[in-house]
Amino acid sequence: MAETKTHGFVFPGKKRSGHDDFDGDDLFITKKSMLSGACEDPAAALASARHEFGEHGGVNMSIEASATFTVMEPETMRRMFSGELGPDRDFFIYSRHFNPTVLNLGRQMAALEGTEAAYCTASGMSAISSVLMQLCSSGGHVVASRTLYGGTHALLTHFLRRACNITTTFVDISDLEMVQNAIVQGKTNVLYFESLSNPTLRVANIPELSRIAHDKGVKVVVDNTFAPMVLSPARLGADVVVHSISKFISGGADIIAGAICGPASLVNSMMDLQQGTLMLLGPTMNAKVAFELSERIPHLSLRMKEHCHRAMTYATRMKKLGLKVVYPGLEEHPQHQLLKSMANKEYGFGGLLCLDMETEEKANRLMSYLQNCTQFGFMAVSLGYYETLMSCSGSSTSSEMNAEEKALAGISPGLVRMSIGFIGTMEQKWTQFEKALSRVQDLGLFKN
Repeated sequence: MAETKTHGFVFPGKKRSGHDDFDGDDLFITKKSMLSGACEDPAAALASARHEFGEHGGVNMSIEASATFTVMEPETMRRMFSGELGPDRDFFIYSRHFNPTVLNLGRQMAALEGTEAAYCTASGMSAISSVLMQLCSSGGHVVASRTLYGGTHALLTHFLRRACNITTTFVDISDLEMVQNAIVQGKTNVLYFESLSNPTLRVANIPELSRIAHDKGVKVVVDNTFAPMVLSPARLGADVVVHSISKFISGGADIIAGAICGPASLVNSMMDLQQGTLMLLGPTMNAKVAFELSERIPHLSLRMKEHCHRAMTYATRMKKLGLKVVYPGLEEHPQHQLLKSMANKEYGFGGLLCLDMETEEKANRLMSYLQNCTQFGFMAVSLGYYETLMSCSGSSTSSEMNAEEKALAGISPGLVRMSIGFIGTMEQKWTQFEKALSRVQDLGLFKN
C-alpha cells in the first residue's frame, strides 16, 4: 500500500509485527463492491463487512481501552506525527485521534450507510457541528431545511453565525425551486436537511436535492437519524450522512453517540492534526461505548422492521378513529409515494408518527393518560427505544425555535411526536392507547 501524507487514516490494519516497518493492509472500511450498489440492502452490507475478532480468538472484538499507544522504535513516533504511519498500518497515537475499537464501529456504520468511511463521535450534535465546521470556513454559507431538530436549528441560527461567521438560509426543503434559488454558486458550501424531518415527518427528495446541489458545486449533508435501514441517503446521492446513534441504532436509551459517514477524504481531513475539526475539537467516543454499539448494530434490521410495522399499524388504526395522524406510510401523506420510491425494501416507512391534538393542553392530557393511567408509553424526548416515547415537540425538542419559525416548519402547538416501541404485544399496547383516548374524550377535551 502506498504511503500517504495525510494526518488522518480511515483504513483498518492487521496487527503489526514486532518492528515498525509493516507493509500495511489494503482493506477499506467499506469494500468497493458495496459502494457500487452490490449490497443495496443495508443488512446485507453489514453482513458482508469485516468482522473483528477478539485478541484471543473471541467471536466478539476486544475493547482497546488505552488512551495512548506505545511504539517499538523511537523513530516511529516522528513518522506517525508526520502522517507517514497511521491506523491503516495499525499504528495509533492517542485515542482522541483514532482508537481501534471505535474504528471497528466506524466500519459498521460505513457499511450500514454505503459510504467509503465513517467516524463515530461522542454525540449526534458533535457529528453535525464537526461536519459543518469542516466543510464551511469563516464567511461560509449553508442552505438548510426550515424543519430540523431544535438543537441543529439553534446551531445554524445562532452559534455558527456568532462564533464562525457562517450564515444559514432556511428553506422549505420540499420546494425544489426555492432550494435552487437559495444556493449561491461560489458562496454556499452545504445543503443540509433531514431525510425524515423532526418532528413533522416530511420526506426529503434526496436524489433531486443532491442533483441541484451538485450542479452548483455544493456538498449535501443529510441527517438520517429517523430512518436508519429505511433510507440510504448516500446511495441516493448525498455526500455525507450524519446520525445520532443514541436513537434507533443504540435502541436502549442508555448511550449518547454520533456518526459521520462519507468519503475517506473527508474523514481524513477531519482527523488532520492541524486543521481537522474532529481532532482539534475532540468529540471523542469512548471505546467501551463503541463496543456496546457494535454489538447492537447486527440486530438493527430486526428492530427497525418491528418499529416500522407497529407504527404503520397504529397510524392506520388512529386514522380510522378520526385522529389527525401524520405518518409517511399512509397513502394520504404528501410524500408517501416519494418515500416508497426511495426506501429500502422490507423496512417500512419509519418508526415515528405524529398526532396533532391542536393545542398543548390536549396533547399533554393525552400523554399523561397514556403514561400514568394505561402504561402505553413514556413522556420523554429522544426516540428509538423499545418502549414508546412521547413528547409535545413545540414545547420540547423544537423549543429552540420561535413561534414564527415553528409555524413555518409546520409544528403546531399540540403536535405529539411518538416513537413507537415494540415491547408487549400489538393488541395489548393498542388497548392501552384506546383506553387513554377514551378517558380524554370523556372529559370533552377532544372529539372525533
